[in-house]
Formats: sequence, structure tokens, C-alpha cells
Amino acid sequence: MFQAVLKEIVENTEGGIATLLMDFEGIAVDSYSRNGAEFDISTIGAEFSVVLKSIQRAAEMLEAGPTAEVAIQAEKVTTLIRVVNNAYFVAFSMSPDANMGKARYMLRTKVPLLLKELS
Repeated sequence: MFQAVLKEIVENTEGGIATLLMDFEGIAVDSYSRNGAEFDISTIGAEFSVVLKSIQRAAEMLEAGPTAEVAIQAEKVTTLIRVVNNAYFVAFSMSPDANMGKARYMLRTKVPLLLKELS
């Protein structure tokens, strides 16, 4: 079930490269990558899980409310991270010229399916 949802996110977003469902300890639950993907989504997720935890702590200290989404744009890849619950997140890597609005929409609408399956 997880991979079908992750695949749908990538395949239905222009410029999508890979998606990953991961826990905050850096352990991948499932992932999907297009053939020939230049970046390893598991490595991206593991590295950004540390950053995401720091962002969550900062938001908590500022009493800004829970973190919902974080975007990291680099020269060669953009990664959008959406928090699923207090234990899991989805990372979606795409080309820098990808349709970010569509990527955000896909994550926002597909995360509830992943959450239901995790329950």
C-alpha cells in the first residue's frame, strides 16, 4: 500500500524524482524512485530527518505550533517534507523546476492515506 501511494505522488507530479516514508529516527518504511534517479531518497531522508527534528524543536520553543511542511531547495534537487504524525514524515525529491504547487497538493492529499495505513 505505501509504495503505491508514494509512486502515485512521483508519477503525477511533473519533475518528481522520488518519495520516501520514514520515521524520525531515520528508518525508511518504504520508498519509490523513478528509474535512473540521480539521488538516493533514503540518504536524503536520513540526513533531513535531523534537520526536521531541529525545526520542530525550534517551532515548539517559539510556541509556533507543530511543523507541517518544510521545503529545501538546492541547485540540483528540491525536497519537500510533510509531517505525517509525531513519528513519521514523507520526503519528496524533485527537479528544481518541478511544479511545487502540485507537489504540495499531492502530499497534502495523499498523507491521510499513509496515516490510515500506519494505524
